[in-house]
Amino acid sequence: MVQLPGGRFLMGTEDDEGYRADGEGPVREIELNSFSIEPTTVTNAQFATFVNATGYVTDAERYDFSFVFEGFLSEDLNRASPAVHATPWWRAVSGAVWKHPEGPGSSVISRQNHPVVHVSWNDAQAYCAWAGVRLPTEAEWEYAARGRLEQRRYPWGDELTPGGRHRCNIWQGDFPNLDTGEDGYIGTAPVKSYRPNGYGLYNVVGNVWEWCADWFSSTFHATGPRTNPTGPPDGHAKVMRGGSHMCHASYCNRYRVAARSSNTPDSSAGNIGFRTAA
Repeated sequence: MVQLPGGRFLMGTEDDEGYRADGEGPVREIELNSFSIEPTTVTNAQFATFVNATGYVTDAERYDFSFVFEGFLSEDLNRASPAVHATPWWRAVSGAVWKHPEGPGSSVISRQNHPVVHVSWNDAQAYCAWAGVRLPTEAEWEYAARGRLEQRRYPWGDELTPGGRHRCNIWQGDFPNLDTGEDGYIGTAPVKSYRPNGYGLYNVVGNVWEWCADWFSSTFHATGPRTNPTGPPDGHAKVMRGGSHMCHASYCNRYRVAARSSNTPDSSAGNIGFRTAA
């Protein structure tokens, strides 16, 4: 892990590109103790070691389905898998789990160094308990993702593609019809793709959403604790940070470092993973 010194930083944003309803603001000064964080998200290889050692069964395996982008499915699986009403490009695929990310017949054999996906918050917690680590708090995640850059839009600055170079794995092209792969990848990318940020962390935006420890609220933090905040005491959804390879400016401009989202603790999809802290 990377040891970070902690200290004070400005969390949140009031950027015009932000989503006020998500509670990205207000900008507030937060103070953190020192902590450690993994430079990458947990990989398929690492998660397989955990499963082999414990026999753990993920939520997606117990429910016998998870959500997969329709463009990654065969015609037969597309026909057999119900679409999500509000976002019809997502399909509820029977048999889609971490080791079969596009459903039956797919495999992670060639993606050992890609982020594990189809893991719920509950699954991430189980991995952390086995590994003797934990999920980062939302404040720790943002502090680490900023990489010493104060109030910048991305982990590397304010320009999405500085010098014309892609710095993260997001949707390129016409969402949801065509991902051109201009940034080098369609779907997930290896966890050490692109240049790391100022703290040596890779892919903190794009690639996969990352679970945080906190319950989600769009308002609690406005008047909540400013020293080592851990979010509200309860809730129905957990914080996710960083955006994913499915994010596009026209639909989900949440690959900004201050952007937030959430999901219920038992939810999983082909674009959700996690990194650990201590």
